[in-house]
Formats: sequence, structure tokens, C-alpha cells
Amino acid sequence: MNINATLIGEVILCSIIIGGALSYYFARRKTTSPKITAAVGALLSIVPILGLIYVALLALKDDIAKT
Repeated sequence: MNINATLIGEVILCSIIIGGALSYYFARRKTTSPKITAAVGALLSIVPILGLIYVALLALKDDIAKT
């Protein structure tokens, strides 16, 4: 079985983009610093399972109260 390095790179790049976007979406409602939270989510998405766990934890977090 041949593993194509370009395909692996594309999967990781897509994972980073999707993980960062989902992190930002959830962080706007659930944290006070959505840009930092999205950056951490994008960095963790380099390893896709870590990105999924991070997004799941963000989704389970309670929303912040609007003042």
C-alpha cells in the first residue's frame, strides 16, 4: 500500500481549516477571546483527533452571559 505524502498534507490542511473555523464559531459564544481560542483549535487540528476533542469540549462548554 502506497501512502501519498501530498494526500496526507491536504488532509491535514483541511483539518486545520475546518478545526479553526469550528473553534472560532464556538468560541464567539463561549469565550471572551475567540481569536486565541480559534488559533489553539487550529494548532491542535494538526493532529485531527486532538482537534476533534478540542471542538467537542468547546461545544459542551456553557455560553457566556451577555451584558
